[in-house]
Amino acid sequence: MNEFVLNEDRFFDSDLSIRKFARELYNDIKDYPIISPHGHVDPNIFVENKPFPNPTELFISPDHYVFRMLYSQGVPLEELDIPQIGGKRLVKDPKKVWQLFAENYYLFAGTPSGVWLDYEFNKVFGIKEKLNGNNAQKVFDMINEQLQTEEFLPRNLFKKFNIEILTTTDAATDQLINHQQIKQSGWDGRVIPCFRPDGLTNLLNPNWKNELTELGKLTSLDVNNYKNFISALEMRREYFKSMGATSTDHGVISPFTYKLTEGEVNAIFSRALNGKATERDAELFTANMLMEMARMSCDDGLTMQIHAGSNRNHNNVIYEKYGLDKGCDIPQRTDYTENLKELLNAYGNNLNFTVIVFTLDETTYSRELAPLAGHYPAMKLGPAWWFHDSIEGMTRYRQMVTETAGFYNTVGFNDDTRAFVSIPARHDVARRIDANFLGGLVARHIISLSEARIIMKDLTYNLVKKAYKL
Repeated sequence: MNEFVLNEDRFFDSDLSIRKFARELYNDIKDYPIISPHGHVDPNIFVENKPFPNPTELFISPDHYVFRMLYSQGVPLEELDIPQIGGKRLVKDPKKVWQLFAENYYLFAGTPSGVWLDYEFNKVFGIKEKLNGNNAQKVFDMINEQLQTEEFLPRNLFKKFNIEILTTTDAATDQLINHQQIKQSGWDGRVIPCFRPDGLTNLLNPNWKNELTELGKLTSLDVNNYKNFISALEMRREYFKSMGATSTDHGVISPFTYKLTEGEVNAIFSRALNGKATERDAELFTANMLMEMARMSCDDGLTMQIHAGSNRNHNNVIYEKYGLDKGCDIPQRTDYTENLKELLNAYGNNLNFTVIVFTLDETTYSRELAPLAGHYPAMKLGPAWWFHDSIEGMTRYRQMVTETAGFYNTVGFNDDTRAFVSIPARHDVARRIDANFLGGLVARHIISLSEARIIMKDLTYNLVKKAYKL
């Protein structure tokens, strides 16, 4: 069997002149620390600092990119041992799940998941064979043996991966106990929270009343009126800041922004308390809360992120059985120019405010987002997100936004992952794609090599630290 190795020029252009510059630019920054300003890694792994249970729990269970593809090919989630609502799991043998994964590994050819997994197996665990059904158990045992060593404990991997900062995503009512414990442990790894109040700003959330009750308990305020509700959210933001947070995050179907009058918002809030809020109420309330969050960011300096355009839980059968984040979210058309107009007119000229906007609708890159970010001082473009966090997706992103917004109205890369071991793989891909794009500009004499070197360093490290105030 041929030894499986990763080509040192992977993802670079076949044009030798571009490849030469891309290689040079990549080598300049390949060893830079990783800044991860937005993601979903469970901070508890750094509190406990225990060995990962097995390869299945490490690579498959937390990664909906992986089991989404397998499900699309008829592999039931039950056979992948994905926990159902309530925690029920049907498969007791992780090796059985791994075998099924390995037999279907060919499905990931050409996908970003395949690229990341190849890197993880080869660079992190030293596996020199391409995973398949025949070598599945051997590879499982090789990885599992390493997972039991001290080198592969979460905190040591954090250091091995050269992660400087890792940001988690946390509900507004999260007490941040894990973050407290990390701080108190004396460990020098920087793991910080991000304030995500979606459970309270979305009136259609079935747990909204429970979240509201918890908010009241945490702040000792009577949150059964809108004024106190806002005060309580401001208090929680301050608490998050005290725990190291530098940003907020808001996941919305539409980036519609609208400032309700006092009477309108009080009426909607009252209907929500009585369980009578309509879908239109929820739409207006979320739009109003984006305005409130922007106002608060102007005051407290937290960078605001808006992730818009994901039609969540599209597959009701899976959602009802397994809950959230099971690979059933689908992109949809999204308007930014009109929907963000009220927010940007109110706060977009404020130099103390930064709002980073993400999209799943690539058609908006050059038509809407780049022109908006290329004008309003407060607005920046988030990197290619989710379905577009890929070799071609990141290339299209640079091609479609650079001429209008430049590089300095973007914010570098964020991995946005639950799969901890994939972080270095994802950042390596992003660095290579940026190096290749810049190499093309140098080869065509659009920018000089010295300019490209500066931009490359900024895209890798400086821009993300500036945008997220890290």
